[in-house]
Amino acid sequence: MSVDYIDYEDYVPGNDSDFNSSMSGVLNLTESKSFLNDALVAVNVIISVIGLGGNSLVIWICGCKMKRTVITTWYISLAISDFLFCAFLPLEIVYMITSHWPFGLALCKLSSSALFLNMYSSVFLLVLISTDRCVLVSFPVWAHNHRTVWKASGIVLLMWLLSALLTLPSLIYRQTQIHGSVTQCYTNYTSHSGHKAVALTRLICGFVIPFLMIVFCCSVLCVKLRSMTTKSTKPYKVMAVLITSFFVCWVPYHTFVLLEIDLKNHSLDVLHTGLKVGATLAAANSFINPFLYVFLGNDFKRTLKKSLMSRIEDAMADDLRTGGPSYSRSKAMEVV
Repeated sequence: MSVDYIDYEDYVPGNDSDFNSSMSGVLNLTESKSFLNDALVAVNVIISVIGLGGNSLVIWICGCKMKRTVITTWYISLAISDFLFCAFLPLEIVYMITSHWPFGLALCKLSSSALFLNMYSSVFLLVLISTDRCVLVSFPVWAHNHRTVWKASGIVLLMWLLSALLTLPSLIYRQTQIHGSVTQCYTNYTSHSGHKAVALTRLICGFVIPFLMIVFCCSVLCVKLRSMTTKSTKPYKVMAVLITSFFVCWVPYHTFVLLEIDLKNHSLDVLHTGLKVGATLAAANSFINPFLYVFLGNDFKRTLKKSLMSRIEDAMADDLRTGGPSYSRSKAMEVV
């Protein structure tokens, strides 16, 4: 989650004593056991468990039980993004508990990249959802003729490719280092300019530009919806809450990333703690979305209730067909 790194300004390539000294400082920080760390571990466990279950349910309902539409295409993609992040989260939980990374370099890179892939894909999908709603309201005839599931799927594919491209720095700079019996998974930017470039790219491409685009679309929607008093505004409320939850969850993380750029003028303890708390809050966005669908989406609620009831009925029917205990005894009485 980009919370462990070497102070590159104090590191001279080839100087092992400086490197080991810097690593020792990082290890001392990450090995400190505190109430906050235990609380963050507990929260991340909840996020992982509920996030995996909730997003699996959303993928199943939207992908298998509901009619495939442009809107369900957006929401399935958002659920897949959250599911992938929650699938890698247990590795980070183990690392938070033990301060030791036993999973190798590949998973070190992938687990860290999962957070940023989720960040980019989620905010880009929110931009797509906002833009789609804006076009649907502003140009209903054009949207009816040109808005198709296949085109939406193609746009989602391009979105994933762009998200993966922007996530590449995490794959490049994330490294492992063995220090005695402990393996550290950390971010080694090697230079201040590289660190600054990555942080600003994440802020601008993953927050500022999407935020401005979403604000513009929401402003247009607000103006249009004033003249649509007979229309249901429920879908727009779902969209508004999704967008709000994303930005509330990600603002603290981006704030501490900006502070991290000016490392010399801020306490390393404060930055380390702030990034951990910010990353945990950002992770929370991955399990909040399914609850928003259930509590705010009428179509989703009806489909979920119908699907669960039908599965219970099918299970009871299967039990009768296979001859449960009471069924077998009644048939035996009839034969006698």
